[in-house]
Amino acid sequence: MKKFALIGAAGYIAPRHMIAIKATGNQLVAAYDPNDSVGIIDSHFPEADFFTEFERFDRHVDKLHRADNGAEIDYIAICSPNYLHDSHMRFALRSGADAICEKPLVLNPWNIDGLLDIERSTGNKVNTILQLRLHPAIVALKEKIANAAANGKHEVDLTYITSRGHWYLQSWKGDLKKSGGIATNIGVHFFDMLHFIFGALQQSNVHYTSDTKAGGYLEYEKARVRWFLSVDVADVPREQLEKGQRTYRSITVDGEEIEFSGGFTDLHTRSYEEILAGRGFGLEENRTAIETVASIRNAQPLGLTGNYHPFLARQA
Repeated sequence: MKKFALIGAAGYIAPRHMIAIKATGNQLVAAYDPNDSVGIIDSHFPEADFFTEFERFDRHVDKLHRADNGAEIDYIAICSPNYLHDSHMRFALRSGADAICEKPLVLNPWNIDGLLDIERSTGNKVNTILQLRLHPAIVALKEKIANAAANGKHEVDLTYITSRGHWYLQSWKGDLKKSGGIATNIGVHFFDMLHFIFGALQQSNVHYTSDTKAGGYLEYEKARVRWFLSVDVADVPREQLEKGQRTYRSITVDGEEIEFSGGFTDLHTRSYEEILAGRGFGLEENRTAIETVASIRNAQPLGLTGNYHPFLARQA
């Protein structure tokens, strides 16, 4: 049984980590969040110590690390706001624990280099949640693309709309410096998936970007990709809206829809199983996706020109 600590226990994604820790037969012994709305802990690990001040959490983790009685923490799961991931991974490694970090790993590619240095000096490891790499439909598509006869590049459209209320722009997620912007916050795992399936990134153009949506063009070794991401409910197609749906997810490859709406609920547990077996995704495996979202964030939008996503026509 491994011992876990959790940073960001009040966050949206934290319960999936608690479920994964429990499902893999391990124990959450300490958790931290400046927000004390963490009653969900009682459903999984009611005996876990909880802290609302990082300094007290730090002291507790350090005491366990120095106890020399088997109480030290093996893994620290990180579910904090995006801009804090780098600092919290550094804390985990220097506390003698491996890190399990939510996406995006960091906001800028150069942060990966610093973490690699700390991995080497501490002997501890960063693992990341790149759950789409474990989705059966995505694994099957990767195999299909790998085995296909080389005959030009595949034509791909990626559309992801996940509606958010007015709270979104008032939270840290609406702050570019804290979230990295819309492409980073809701798109980084899709960009990792595209790299995972279609190979090295060769070109990136941004056609449109705002606080709530963005669209552009990416070219990989094996694919040309038009992409559109949004948290604006007005972008959900009318047919889905009339059914009461506020989320729309679509990936087409050469005009064929790739169905992967199901199978998401246990991907964090699958991720934990792989990490505990020594097969987690490390720092370097995140580099292409982080470079992609950083370049999108810093790009000057071209406007509706060239090979742009059809949903962008609505923004004209």
